[in-house]
Amino acid sequence: MKQLFDKVSFEASKMITRSYSTSFALGIYCLDKKFRNPVYGIYGFVRFADEIVDTFHDFPKGQLLEKFTSDTWEAIHLKISLNPVLNSFQSVVNEYGVDHENIATFLRSMEMDLQQKEYTNSELKEYILGSAEVVGLMCLRIFCQGDNDYYNRLKAPAMALGSAFQKINFLRDLNADYQSLGRTYFPNVDMTDFNDDVKKQLEADIEIDFRNGYEGIKQLPKGARFGVYIAYVYYFALLQKIKNTPANVILSQRIRIPNQKKYGLLVKSYLKHSFNIL
Repeated sequence: MKQLFDKVSFEASKMITRSYSTSFALGIYCLDKKFRNPVYGIYGFVRFADEIVDTFHDFPKGQLLEKFTSDTWEAIHLKISLNPVLNSFQSVVNEYGVDHENIATFLRSMEMDLQQKEYTNSELKEYILGSAEVVGLMCLRIFCQGDNDYYNRLKAPAMALGSAFQKINFLRDLNADYQSLGRTYFPNVDMTDFNDDVKKQLEADIEIDFRNGYEGIKQLPKGARFGVYIAYVYYFALLQKIKNTPANVILSQRIRIPNQKKYGLLVKSYLKHSFNIL
């Protein structure tokens, strides 16, 4: 029965989410049950694509990404794949009408990571659109459940929130991206002279995206609002920790939020959500 195979496929995507991201796993768990598997399906897909370009250094990454891309479109067309990650993803795409152009835009950003080492302003905007903003739009398609007017109204805030998350990832992973992968995502920033003034400018830009994204969270359907808010809270806490950390430390180590603190934030956020004071 295909239903059993689909169930196994979503379990695989769920396992991937829990293995790679405590923050997103907790956020997805706080969604209404009907939204969890679809979002796991999206996370598993984007996680595997990202792994190809970021970690498979001893393998032909370009060839792997090309095969992954081809298999993705085949899965969507056939409505099945023997790759459980792609099978769960195609199920979400076909059931919720995820825009194919958003998928193509995401995969183009993954291609950029294969070759791009330094980014201009326009290239960074294109990269963030594909690597983060359209992922937010994929999730928004699920949350809006076919209501196009609702989707279009929340589209800009969803993209802003995805942008904020990605820019925080850039700061959090500055050491690995620059020292290990030789990447510089921030245009016109001399990484040999990365200082607190430069860091403050980047943080101010992120805070604008955060404010815009938060306005959209408040308008999400109840079944999606708390889960997305949890992700927002975790990333906001990470931003605050980054703001309180000197630039030289940011450049030398990865900044993290301990799991114990994440659970504390979860409890506080649940209380705010329960009293409808987000």
